[in-house]
Amino acid sequence: MKLRKTTVAAASGLAILAAIALSGCGVQQTAAAGASSTPTACTGSSDDKAADPTQLTLALVPSGDAKKLVETVKPLEEALTQRLGIPVKGVITQDYQAAVEAIGSNQAQIGMLPSLQMSQACDKYGAVPALQTQRNGKSSYAAQFFTNNPDKYCSDKPVAGANGMLYCNGTEKGTGPAGLDSIAKVKGATVSLLQAASPAGYIFPVAALKKAGIDADKDIKTVQVTANDASVLAVYNGDAEVGTSYWDARSVVQKDTPDVGSKVVVFALTDEIPNDGVSITGKLSGKWQKKISAAMKDYAGTPEGVKALTAIYQITGLVDADPKSLTKTQATAATIGLG
Repeated sequence: MKLRKTTVAAASGLAILAAIALSGCGVQQTAAAGASSTPTACTGSSDDKAADPTQLTLALVPSGDAKKLVETVKPLEEALTQRLGIPVKGVITQDYQAAVEAIGSNQAQIGMLPSLQMSQACDKYGAVPALQTQRNGKSSYAAQFFTNNPDKYCSDKPVAGANGMLYCNGTEKGTGPAGLDSIAKVKGATVSLLQAASPAGYIFPVAALKKAGIDADKDIKTVQVTANDASVLAVYNGDAEVGTSYWDARSVVQKDTPDVGSKVVVFALTDEIPNDGVSITGKLSGKWQKKISAAMKDYAGTPEGVKALTAIYQITGLVDADPKSLTKTQATAATIGLG
């Protein structure tokens, strides 16, 4: 699916600050006939003849300010280094696909990836989908549509959610789907979307648009942004009338733009998306794969771990991954010609 776009940079400039440079490849377009097929859950592989690692690299992708991510990942690096007994270094990749390719080329052995890329890393390279994140006890989340023109998209008066920000059409609880009847009104609007590999910033919103009879290539003008916070700011600043992101990415920019919750109103939520998680290369032994998973779960179960993981990706817990649940993102991507 080709994007007709202008580009709006993230608030940070999204500099690649990693010690190594990792380039990505795009999400591939699939044949329309594949859209109805059900993906098979992938569990990955291991190499029990592999030598024990002497160091490990953890690949991450910015969901907001890349500079901030470089700093916030340090406690996780230190905790894993201590628990595993070998150095663990985090690197920031250019995009989601770059993280997958880093694992495939063994430049990284651990990846914190969205659900689609967890499946891709498993299918292409045998990487084990080891853990899934939890946020407030949930292992799924909704993508949101938001606007600076609530009179057009809200069928009721916007109300303040628990965070003080405004919502309409029953979206304040953050559980999807909600407000999807309003999606048809997006036709003809300027919409900020993330890269096609993003479940919340592209895949699920574009699938929702398609169900509403809107072709994202022909029926809207796309402003492509680099991160969730940039999507919010594109709408806040008037570069787009509608934007998409995970629920609720407005909180990321609220400190610098205190009125974002009143100027940018959430009006629709997609179906629930499987949470992101942790993939581990299939080039390690099963013993080491389990050791890494256990170390990350152990850290996530401590107060300092929750604090660190919340700072990285708003993560409040880690649980064993459900490979079958990850196929939901693959299936949804297939409906819009992506795989």
